[in-house]
Amino acid sequence: MQLPPTQAAVLKAADAQTKRDVTEIAAETDEKPESVTRAAFELEDRDLITVSEHVEVSVELTEEGERYATESLPEIALYEAAVDAGAADDPVALGRLIGDAGLDGDAVDIALANFARKGYGEVDSGEVTVNPAVTSTEDAEMAALDTLVEGGSIEDESILEEIDRRGLVERSERTVRAVTLTDEGITTLMEGIETTETIDRLTPDLLTSGEWEDVEFTDYNVEAEASEKQSGRKHPLRQTADRVKDVLVGMGFQEMQGPTVDADFWIHDCLFMPQDHPARTHWDRFSIENPGKIDDIPSDLVERVETAHHEGVGQDSEGYHSPWDEDFARQLALRGHTTSLTSRHLAGESLGDLEPPQRFFSVEKAYRNDELDETHLLEFYQIEGWVMAEELSVRDLMGTFTEFYEQFGITDLRFKPTYNPYTEPSFELFGRHPETDELIEIGNSGLFRPEMLEPLEVDCDVMAWGLALERLMMLASGAEDIRDVHGTLVDLEFLRTEEVTY
Repeated sequence: MQLPPTQAAVLKAADAQTKRDVTEIAAETDEKPESVTRAAFELEDRDLITVSEHVEVSVELTEEGERYATESLPEIALYEAAVDAGAADDPVALGRLIGDAGLDGDAVDIALANFARKGYGEVDSGEVTVNPAVTSTEDAEMAALDTLVEGGSIEDESILEEIDRRGLVERSERTVRAVTLTDEGITTLMEGIETTETIDRLTPDLLTSGEWEDVEFTDYNVEAEASEKQSGRKHPLRQTADRVKDVLVGMGFQEMQGPTVDADFWIHDCLFMPQDHPARTHWDRFSIENPGKIDDIPSDLVERVETAHHEGVGQDSEGYHSPWDEDFARQLALRGHTTSLTSRHLAGESLGDLEPPQRFFSVEKAYRNDELDETHLLEFYQIEGWVMAEELSVRDLMGTFTEFYEQFGITDLRFKPTYNPYTEPSFELFGRHPETDELIEIGNSGLFRPEMLEPLEVDCDVMAWGLALERLMMLASGAEDIRDVHGTLVDLEFLRTEEVTY
């Protein structure tokens, strides 16, 4: 029988009594594993060998796991320090034990989280008591780390899952294939095989020389399993952002851009937000270690904004009567919203003086010191937008949102009156999640107050909004937790497979 060189080599290397690993044959024949695998499947199609496969799981210690295997788990260190300090008899101050155990940084939280879970004792009101019936020498997780260091395997799946959850090990899987000679294969080897060169592609030289009539072409098994390749693709959030831009440009808006780090003047003071507002403290935003200042703000604009804060604008406005510091206003800050771009454009700092009507938008990143949950991240994308025109009303604002969200298949919008320092009237927007059926907040909006517009020398109405891009994507795709889509806990499988549809 005539066979291509790789098939002949695999057939000769196969054994009728013992399963031979494809990788072993590849090393022995100096062929690539994928070439041997392909040849094995081709031989199996001829009933010369059989191919068997199984999944092999390997477990390796991470850098953190190796460190704990050498030094000991943090909860064990805390337990042993507590025992030495007599916490089995009387409570001992936690602060003392942390120092005795040599714990610092994240190790303290890890120790406390696992100390009670394992029944080592209790931590109450800053004091630690030890359970004398428990001993650290029987810690199953520590024993598992020692086993892996010695090259052994962990039989208890629950222990393996726990140390995997803690990030102490990495588990990987690979498909192992092995070949075995069939009776037909043995007969073929006994009768003898010849190797024949095969051609895997038709070239111009073969055509012009006529050699193509005499050569043997490689057979291709189109049903053979191929290695999986993860190709790059556009992030669903970026897809949503691109779609948002297309929709807003189609609605007659122009895109605006501006600095991520800007003067607090543009971020807050121009929005008629008092300098003692909670949103301007470190509780709501991130601090810059060396903030610096912006000096190129027109002095007459600064004066008008300061007057608005102190005295208000018009007969019905009194301002805040609170301290206002120009140095504080000029300091650089990481923007907590993108409305700073709006204030720059309305003041004429970005494109010069603008005459109504005007429509602008941006899809840019903002940063807030929020508590992480299914709808909040420390950094997020805000869809900023505003319209400058004569005699704008709430109906214009609501109609704009209705038209915009309909482009994404979102028709169940709810509006709730709210308070903003810079808009009156103001409305929060809510949309219904397609999976949970819950109403989630998707944005904030309103008509800018005179106290904001007059210092910027804008003498017509301006309606504006800040919408959440991530929450729009959640409503459009059905994602229930934004952390699965964006951030450090992102679900890579979701990103590889999710199709955003509208």
